Amino acid sequence: MAEWSENALGGGRSEAPVSYREAGVDLDAAAHVKMRLKDFAAATCDVNTLSSVGSFAGLYALPPGLAEPVLVSSTDGVGTKLKVAIQVECHDTIGHDLVNHCVNDILVQGARPLFFLDYLAVGEMDERIVGDVVSGVAAGCRENECVLLGGETAQMPEFYRPGEYDLAGFVVGAVERDRLLDGRAVRAGDRLIALGSAGLHTNGYTLARRIVFDRVGLSTEDPFPGTGRSVADELLAPHRSYLRPLAPLLDEGRVLALAHVTGGGIPGNLPRVLPDGLGAVVERGSWEPPQVFAWLQEAGRVEQAEMDRVFNMGVGMIAVVTVAEADTVLRALRARGETAWHLGRVEVGAGVRYS
Repeated sequence: MAEWSENALGGGRSEAPVSYREAGVDLDAAAHVKMRLKDFAAATCDVNTLSSVGSFAGLYALPPGLAEPVLVSSTDGVGTKLKVAIQVECHDTIGHDLVNHCVNDILVQGARPLFFLDYLAVGEMDERIVGDVVSGVAAGCRENECVLLGGETAQMPEFYRPGEYDLAGFVVGAVERDRLLDGRAVRAGDRLIALGSAGLHTNGYTLARRIVFDRVGLSTEDPFPGTGRSVADELLAPHRSYLRPLAPLLDEGRVLALAHVTGGGIPGNLPRVLPDGLGAVVERGSWEPPQVFAWLQEAGRVEQAEMDRVFNMGVGMIAVVTVAEADTVLRALRARGETAWHLGRVEVGAGVRYS
């Protein structure tokens, strides 16, 4: 059997044994944190949950009563909004953002969420940070009535500095095949109903941060001009979930299509749910974008077309409905406390044009 020579071992130098902890990964801390995370996940379980956190995979039974279920899945991250959360050391809302974003993405197909999984990569296993992030994920799951079925927390000290992390999520939902929203029912003349956003949600933060911190030089504690909130509070305003206000309307069959307004803005997202040969007219005068967008545009001297394709501009979700249903849907949304309005209409053509 070959043996290591003295030269191969460094010329006889005496060095301490190398361990995983010395290399940057603390397995004991990881085990301690994971015991705490189990409690967050357990608080979201329902009767269809067949496994517990710690298994190699999560088990979930399809709910009874679905005649012809279609599974709908999506995955996403939070983007550079994480930079703001890390900067102000506020980690308990970012997970909520993630769940709401993913739930909205499957809601567009008409699906309700069943379960969620998260992936958290950290530079070091900081129990407070990891606990806050995952508690936010669990809170988002409770709001959206889905199960936090499992996840992965990875220590990667060579990728992330202490205190830094990245977060991604994966959601699975279900919808009856005959209730699936695929845009095929949309026709020219159908109306667009807008549901208001809570601010930037989780998109456009690279540009927003460049304007706020680099160009203008504001700090996170400074007031965000015109909003009545601090920079930190404005930039960390949660990404809204539209499940609760829209679910009854989906059950009643009043919605033909939904568009979640994320990266790409209205021009990049609304055409994704329209059939070939159809476009949309958006009436710019039908709403006044929140002050956060007006200030970013002025302070950054951002062109209007760039604002439209980077930010949601105050529109978080768009519902496509028939002319006959438009007023009924609008009244129902407002009765549930939504800021909603007539945004425009579907027309023959392609893409989105503003009037």
